Amino acid sequence: MKQLFKFIGIVFAILFALGAVVQYNDPDSLLWIIIYGFATVLSILFTLDKLKFIVPVVVGVLCLLGFFYLYPTDFQGFDLNDGDIKTVELGREAFGLLIIGLVMFIYSFRIKRS
Repeated sequence: MKQLFKFIGIVFAILFALGAVVQYNDPDSLLWIIIYGFATVLSILFTLDKLKFIVPVVVGVLCLLGFFYLYPTDFQGFDLNDGDIKTVELGREAFGLLIIGLVMFIYSFRIKRS
């Protein structure tokens, strides 16, 4: 089971790093590069068993709060052809935070159980 969670940590470290890289053309790219970069670092620390329980809990809660804050009232999907570019962008950002938050809660659960 430990190897499975190490694999999950590596996979999400790679995915979050890729998420940081593709933010280069975003209007608020620096903020999102930092967010995804931080999630990458936490994933690497998790993989190395160096992550303390409280850190992913706090980050997970903050990401969930960010999800609810950013989630557009009229969500129109993820494709720019689906609706207004601002609404689509907010939806993408909100769900990015939701994914980070859920992964952090998985890390927290695993750290607490081990």
